[in-house]
Amino acid sequence: MLDQIHLLAAVTVLGVLEQAYFSLQVIYARRAYGISPPKVSGPPDFERVFRAQVNCSEYFSIFLAVLWQAGLFFHQGLTAALGLLYLYSRYHYFVGYKESSLGRLAPMYFSTGVLWILIGLAAVGILHFSLSHYVGMNVLLFISL
Repeated sequence: MLDQIHLLAAVTVLGVLEQAYFSLQVIYARRAYGISPPKVSGPPDFERVFRAQVNCSEYFSIFLAVLWQAGLFFHQGLTAALGLLYLYSRYHYFVGYKESSLGRLAPMYFSTGVLWILIGLAAVGILHFSLSHYVGMNVLLFISL
């Protein structure tokens, strides 16, 4: 069982570490600009760091859900590679947004594309499992004809 999920677990831990890094960046920005919680507004440089962290956090639960579904029902290796690509693009999103609001756009579009691919793989994997398990239909046999 563990050999079927170890790559997904590793990507999950890396994702959690990335989220922790983003949170630390907000703490450092709060100190640098003198913005005490619960305030969320201040100089544009602070607000960009804050928004980048919040945006990454908002998408993280979606990422985790489709990462595990695609990995369990489609293919662990491909899913883990896409997960790493997603985390890499979110890091560039964060760094780009920290510099300027326009700097977030290309990584945002790329990471969203990776997320949609993961959603597609999860859907195909779940559909294949459901059809083969409940209906006895192996979709892969129809594709290879």
